[in-house]
Amino acid sequence: MEKVEGGNQTPITEFILLGFGNVGDLQPLLFLLFLVIYIVSLGGNILIIVLVVADEQLHTPMYYLLGNLACLETCFSSTIVPRLMVSLLTGDRIISVKGCLVQVYFFGVTSAIENLLLTAMSYDRYVAICNPLRYAALMNGRVCGQLVAGSWVISFLGCAIVDIFLFQLTFCDSKEIDHFFCDFTPMLKLACSDTRPLKLLAFAVAALLTFVPCLMTLASYFCIIAAILRIPSTMGRKKAFSTCSSHLIVLAFYYGITITVYVVPTANSAEVPNKIFSIFCTVLPPMINPVIYSLRNKEVKESLRKAVQKLAAL
Repeated sequence: MEKVEGGNQTPITEFILLGFGNVGDLQPLLFLLFLVIYIVSLGGNILIIVLVVADEQLHTPMYYLLGNLACLETCFSSTIVPRLMVSLLTGDRIISVKGCLVQVYFFGVTSAIENLLLTAMSYDRYVAICNPLRYAALMNGRVCGQLVAGSWVISFLGCAIVDIFLFQLTFCDSKEIDHFFCDFTPMLKLACSDTRPLKLLAFAVAALLTFVPCLMTLASYFCIIAAILRIPSTMGRKKAFSTCSSHLIVLAFYYGITITVYVVPTANSAEVPNKIFSIFCTVLPPMINPVIYSLRNKEVKESLRKAVQKLAAL
């Protein structure tokens, strides 16, 4: 039953992010850790964007989508980590209700865009492997632009619908959010108005922006693996699989952690493990993804090598 009465009924205007609790002397160390992660994340993703823009050999649909994913990862990381570092540095865990709602919105938007972009990249690999003769027609610049623009527009509109109703909630049960950032579910626990309609709406939007892209990605890779297994030569199978191995690793990491954080836990799950898994879901992917794509991709490594040589020559 939803909480619609009881507790402190005075509307509140700010929340307290409990973060990782009373870490004491570990607070400066945690600040330095997240600062390094943030700098590496920004540096890695900006480097990929620069390489994709500057190197004509990377002006292909796959790297166009990869560049957009790197741009998104920069925004995604900036949504959470800077506010977390401020809390660790100053000890100030207070955030206004409106500020919290804005963070929830942009976290939802960037998460939804990432789902859709990963699905677009899966479709790109599907066409390249399962229908290579029509790849140039099916994945031209116009189609790539439409996929990227559609991902951003759909995500902004879908999350805006949920946030409009979220802004209308009254929060008066407690000021404390037992998390290190403003997430949707922890915020709903503090609402003293009926949240059932909002939960149904959020589930519908999440199904559209998360479950459907996930199913489409799984379907794409089912067809991709089936097509690879039909290739007669071992070398051919290895070459075909190498073109999508980096993306497959990113998908496994992203969806594995996301399911662990948002699907597996129950109401009685311990908060500390959930916070740790949330770090893997929100903070680490923007840092890890550029490493995966650069270390396992010959074209990116070659482009990076040429860029370093040009800088050395200057």
